[in-house]
Amino acid sequence: MSNRIFPRVFALSLVLGLFTSIATAQESNLRLPQLSAVTNDSNGASRLENDAIIISLAEPVGREVSSPLTSAPAVSSTTARFNQMLIAAIDQRLGSPYVWGATGPRVFDCSGFVWSAFGSAGIRFDRTSARTLWTQFAPARDDEKYRLGTLVFFNGLTHVGIVADEHGFYHASSSKGVTYSTFKGYWAGRIDGFRRIPLPAEQIAE
Repeated sequence: MSNRIFPRVFALSLVLGLFTSIATAQESNLRLPQLSAVTNDSNGASRLENDAIIISLAEPVGREVSSPLTSAPAVSSTTARFNQMLIAAIDQRLGSPYVWGATGPRVFDCSGFVWSAFGSAGIRFDRTSARTLWTQFAPARDDEKYRLGTLVFFNGLTHVGIVADEHGFYHASSSKGVTYSTFKGYWAGRIDGFRRIPLPAEQIAE
């Protein structure tokens, strides 16, 4: 009888020992890491080797962060500076009366207003008629047509203004003087086309 029991007890002991080893290993895997020696990371900051390491989603300070807003080609500093100066020049002239052939400083015709505003913004070119401005500068690309500073021409190249945005433009109107008008309505059907004055850095007045 004892000869039969001993092998069974021995086998049972082996099975129990195996289960105990597995359970101990699993418990050790679930146990939180214990604090140990202090080390220095790549930035020179000290931390415990078993400290939890937090991975930040933020960009390090000083690194330029890209975003959907900056994924498109950014406006150059030269263009941004020119835009600011052009807007200031236009604001100074808003409300000025229209006088044919005048270039300011208090009265303007359409091409005189364009010439004067661009000159104040640091872009120099000869004072000339709307038709000559049309031939002097290259056509605007589709993405430039409704960009601030593009020239827009009307009525068989007899009138010119400065685009503000896709909604309207600034010009010296014979009835209202220097003013802002919307494209919608009267002016939309009278557009001849658009021209873009180049803005090289050396043309921007210091």
